[in-house]
Amino acid sequence: MSSEHTLVLIDGKRISPSSGAIAHSDFDLGWIPVEAIERIEVVRGPMSSLYGSEALGGVVNVITRKATDTWLGSGFVDGGVREDGLGGQTHQLGGYVSGPLLPGVLGLALNAETQRQQETPDFDSRNLSELEGRNANSGGATLTWTPDDAQRIDFGYESGRERRWRNTETGGTASRDYESTDIIERERWSLAHAGDWQWGSNQVRAYRNQLDRTNSRSDGAAPSNSQRLTDSVLDGSLSVPLLDMHRVTVGSEWRKEELEDRSVNSRGEEEALHRAVFLQDEIAFNADWSLTLGSRFDKHEQFGWESSPRAYLLHHFNDQLTLRAGVGKGFKAPSLKQLSPEYSATGGGGRFTIVGNPELQPETNTAYELGADYQADGWSLSGMLFQNDVEDLIQTVCVANCGIRGRERRNYENVEQARIRGAELGGGVDLAYGLRWDLNYTYLDARNQTVGQRLGDRSRHLANSVLKWSPTSAFDAHLRTEYVGSQITYSSNVAYSLPAYSLWHLELNQKLSSNLTLRGGIENIGDERLADQNESFAYAEPGRTYHIGLVATF
Repeated sequence: MSSEHTLVLIDGKRISPSSGAIAHSDFDLGWIPVEAIERIEVVRGPMSSLYGSEALGGVVNVITRKATDTWLGSGFVDGGVREDGLGGQTHQLGGYVSGPLLPGVLGLALNAETQRQQETPDFDSRNLSELEGRNANSGGATLTWTPDDAQRIDFGYESGRERRWRNTETGGTASRDYESTDIIERERWSLAHAGDWQWGSNQVRAYRNQLDRTNSRSDGAAPSNSQRLTDSVLDGSLSVPLLDMHRVTVGSEWRKEELEDRSVNSRGEEEALHRAVFLQDEIAFNADWSLTLGSRFDKHEQFGWESSPRAYLLHHFNDQLTLRAGVGKGFKAPSLKQLSPEYSATGGGGRFTIVGNPELQPETNTAYELGADYQADGWSLSGMLFQNDVEDLIQTVCVANCGIRGRERRNYENVEQARIRGAELGGGVDLAYGLRWDLNYTYLDARNQTVGQRLGDRSRHLANSVLKWSPTSAFDAHLRTEYVGSQITYSSNVAYSLPAYSLWHLELNQKLSSNLTLRGGIENIGDERLADQNESFAYAEPGRTYHIGLVATF
């Protein structure tokens, strides 16, 4: 499933996706400083039974560090430069600090980061941008109150501002160049209470996300409409153990989605109300067998009720071998911007414009999976068979000026029936001389069942490899490889083949002392320039880039 089908959470709370304002924006993933992250949890497959819409393919939950009874912190600086000298230089500076204001009662955590990436001119037309420039600043604060050993109350505020700019052209016979600039501003307020009692646990959260986007142009022409996306959420859950073998969780969610944009309708604003209840039972038959059953019932203001049941069985055959099997249903309601016929967003670094479609229907996915994991001394192996039966999959389709940079127009359309199935294999082994090798491979058969052809922009073969070398406790090196097989893309219902490619990266880390680490590396060692090889690649992979940085902790 594409990234739009993965629900991204921060500490279990939704964030307003910036792709709702700028198509394919990755600002969602970059505005939390790395130093503030404690861990990242990944849940595979449909999780609408707990999380609702957007969790069609899975959930990524970024867990941030919380204040402790000891003051601690870290900071880093990093910079990168491309070998070809065509721009794209980067730098990052960030830090994190947390500790007690009142030991055992009140704690504070602070984080901040600034990032900059220079704009990269197009290889063939230096007056245009191959990769847009970006300048982003973000920060946040969390105040934690623990009135007793059973309760925790968190009050948080995060904000970020990103500026993106690119040189593009109007297209046509009288084409002219101009610089387009987008400003994205984001903020979130949150209040959460968690209790861990003798009889069970509970959680209540209220939070509000707001994202503003404004656009300007250097040629004096009318810019894109300004937009404001707001999400207000109130949710809660209660989890209790029952009869020694059950753990039952019940919960509900109220969510209001709002969009302000002059192009949406005559009022210049639209909203949608989401309400849901869910129930889950985790059944532990014994130490070797467990079964999770659950379902969520969502009511969308426009599409009505949707149910999302899920069942997952786990069996520990022995200490090394675990077998698992599951089936689940998920759904994703179209966003307000996808449903608006007048709404438009720029994508592909200014290469095309995407327009909404009021006839869209919600996507639904019934997923099946069967897999096994084997953990031995010094090596591991895993395998998974999966199939997703998707109805009304939302795809972007070119409808006008296809292939013409800056003028291409795309629309959202439903694919009535799609089937995405395949197999995943993974493994790792400890080698001699401090070496460790991890590898995974995915075979994918993705088809549009309605017209009997392959789904576009999905490779049949994907592989990732990491070779790690740790000769001493103070030094390690990682050689990473990404392989993407050939794929099909469509333009005006004509299929074009995109060639396979591989990307290689090297990362080095050297501890200079217990509190200072030097890191560096090379991105895209082979200097693959995909967009230069084939214009059908929507993303221009940066050329070979060197970077170096320092990380300090206390």
